[in-house]
Amino acid sequence: MCELDLRVPSNILSLPFRKSTQISLSSSIQQYISKKYDQHPDMFRHDLDVIDTLRRDAVNVHEAHPSGIKKLQTYAGQLVWMGGKFPIDNNLKYELMNVLYNLAALYSQLAIASNRGNTDGLKTAATCFSQAAGVLTHMKTEILPELRMDNPPDDMDDATLESLIQLFLAQSQECFWQKAVMDGYKDASIAKLAARVSDLYNLAGEAAMRSEAISSAWIHHTSAKHHHFAAAAQYRAACDCLEKRKYGEEVARLRDASACVNEGLRECKGGYLNKAVIDDLNGLKKRVEEDLKRAEKDNDLIYLQAVPPKSELKILDRANMAVARIPPEVAKPYDHFGDHAAFGPALFTKLVPFAVHVAVSIYEERRDRLVNNSIISELESMTDKLHQILSSLNLPGSLQALEKPLGLPGTLVQHADEIRQADALSRLQRGFGDIEKLCASDRAVFEEAKALLAAEEEEDMNLRLEFGKQRWTRSESRADPSHDGGAKLWNQVAEIEGYFASSTSSDAVVREKYASVKDTLALLAGPDRNMMDFIPNSRRVEIPELLKPTIGRLRGAYNEVLRMESRRRKRVEGLMARSRADDIKSDILAETARLERTYPSTPIVTAHFEDFFEKRLDNLYEADIDALEKEGADQEKLLADLQRANQEFEAQKRSVGDKGNHDREKALQKLDNAYYKYKEIVSNVEVGRKFYNDLSRIVEQFRNQARQWVNQRRQEARGLENELSMPPLSSLSISQPRASPQPYQSPGSASYYTSPPQPQHLRQVVHSPPAEAQIQSWADNVPQQQPKPMAPMQGAWIPDMGIKFAPSPVAGGNPQGGQQGGNVPMKKTWDPNSGIRFG
Repeated sequence: MCELDLRVPSNILSLPFRKSTQISLSSSIQQYISKKYDQHPDMFRHDLDVIDTLRRDAVNVHEAHPSGIKKLQTYAGQLVWMGGKFPIDNNLKYELMNVLYNLAALYSQLAIASNRGNTDGLKTAATCFSQAAGVLTHMKTEILPELRMDNPPDDMDDATLESLIQLFLAQSQECFWQKAVMDGYKDASIAKLAARVSDLYNLAGEAAMRSEAISSAWIHHTSAKHHHFAAAAQYRAACDCLEKRKYGEEVARLRDASACVNEGLRECKGGYLNKAVIDDLNGLKKRVEEDLKRAEKDNDLIYLQAVPPKSELKILDRANMAVARIPPEVAKPYDHFGDHAAFGPALFTKLVPFAVHVAVSIYEERRDRLVNNSIISELESMTDKLHQILSSLNLPGSLQALEKPLGLPGTLVQHADEIRQADALSRLQRGFGDIEKLCASDRAVFEEAKALLAAEEEEDMNLRLEFGKQRWTRSESRADPSHDGGAKLWNQVAEIEGYFASSTSSDAVVREKYASVKDTLALLAGPDRNMMDFIPNSRRVEIPELLKPTIGRLRGAYNEVLRMESRRRKRVEGLMARSRADDIKSDILAETARLERTYPSTPIVTAHFEDFFEKRLDNLYEADIDALEKEGADQEKLLADLQRANQEFEAQKRSVGDKGNHDREKALQKLDNAYYKYKEIVSNVEVGRKFYNDLSRIVEQFRNQARQWVNQRRQEARGLENELSMPPLSSLSISQPRASPQPYQSPGSASYYTSPPQPQHLRQVVHSPPAEAQIQSWADNVPQQQPKPMAPMQGAWIPDMGIKFAPSPVAGGNPQGGQQGGNVPMKKTWDPNSGIRFG
């Protein structure tokens, strides 16, 4: 059993370091990779060396120096990251617990080492103690539950960690108390701080009693400090009573302070307390007794106030300043990985199972589709309907024309300011320009891929005509049934062309919207004088008395509609923010680890995450979906109220014969409609930009697949063409020289090839990036180097192609300077795509 004991003579405590032997963590990781992954450990030689270096630096932190913080945090951060890579057979959680324990110890020792004789030193000490408590809290709540140990070490069990957390919070609070005393705070404030210190020491002592690791000396220490600060709190409260002339209460609190300090001194029995703590208690005892003697005498002889019993004293208020602050490097280690980040690049990034990458992409796609199509789109449809009805009712133009017969209405001025600040016209033009560029880029990539397919189809048709369908027996280009073959690719052509047709039509609609309001937007974006010239003033400048009540009711109903729209807009913004912040990566790693522990013999596939996806989406967004029905009903009710109020308004307006506002009303409504149309167009542009960005990934992938398939088909065609071009064996003379179709000659001999060509199946692996390479590593701030597709060897000779003979002599080429076949003069430059002919 490892007991925690006092380290140095002091009135506060620090945590000792746990010791570790120098072992090679990389050896265990190498074995795990060999057993669990279809990758050779040598691929991760650099990462293995780095993790051993990080561990060596971390376990050699033995002194209270700030440089040790980064060493421990960096190693701990890498262990957290690696926990998602090696969830089985590598108990990295226990290693992490030890490292974090030493980090908490280092923070506590740095607090002890700070100069607490001045306010700056006290601030430093309080911060370090809070961070020590934060690290221990993180261990207790996040790491310990995942530690796969039936009986964790006694100094890292729940009771011990809880006691240490409360101890360091108490010592942090004590620093705040000491600073308040040093800065001359009022007695009432100091009493609140001291009372909280006492509470925290009491909590530390209660948890220590349940621990098997904490020594008796520490338990007596926390008990003595609990009574000390209970006495200090009552003493300061008594001083406050003296200032407020509550002499009877002053005596009662001093008596309680004396009783508390005497309880603290009882902890001295057995020699458990060090001299600093005893001196603090005795110093307080002397001061309390002197003040109590003076207070009792003054009250008995002069003030004659009743001394309340302890049970009637008001419980002191608490002022808590100490908070367990988890360092961000511990709480969110993923934020500190990167080439130029604190922890450097995350290690073993390529060991994340491919299924997890795919699962993340699937979830993000489903989440975006759910949020955008099922929630936001519905809310936007409601808002569009609302604006249509408002426009049909000529609102707010009809109201503004009466309420503001001269000049510009306030809401119109606000809308115009927003248009100007957003530089609306330029913003829309830039948006349209971006969409045009994205569309052109996507179209160019798509056309390139389509041209490849068309060229291959033409080549295949020409060869089919040359050799005849009887001999050219392979599948036609559009009927090739192979995986990612022609049939699938040509179907994708039609599908992607449909995307472009749909988007082009949508783009045209958006541009028509813009064209319809461009001139009006220019008025809003211009100076107020232009709008005032555009809007005629009313001939009637006063509202008829009969109209005022109906105008009030209509204005009230219209304002309710505006408030509902404002709430909806904020709701959409909040939903989008939640969606952006919905990062599934860490949670899916935890789910992967759980699945691997539960089903160790079953490979992880994306289907395993279906229930996880469904529960998460329901938990995060089901309430928003359920609220749509109520939102729609509320809108219908408000619109019904608005329409009734507007009918009454229009009828009343006709009854008073008010026709002088029509032109002004029409102009105001046109400007208001243009503003809302602008908001709609901005949303359309953002949707268009996102569509083309998403489409770019689709067409890039399509082009890569087309290139790979076309290259394979061309290699296949050359091989088949060479085979069909071979003359029958009966037409060859036995004495005719023949070239032996060997793949390559031995080193040193003259040959067209100095090294063996790769077999076809190997070339395909090299030329095509693995599926993992098409999904970015989602380690935060860790760009993963992806293999680049190699350009295929056009016309490279392979054994399966055979050797082509021609009836007429043709000059043989020797691209690499080998022996030339025959003495026939060269007629033309050798074309690699034509194969090698011998005459």
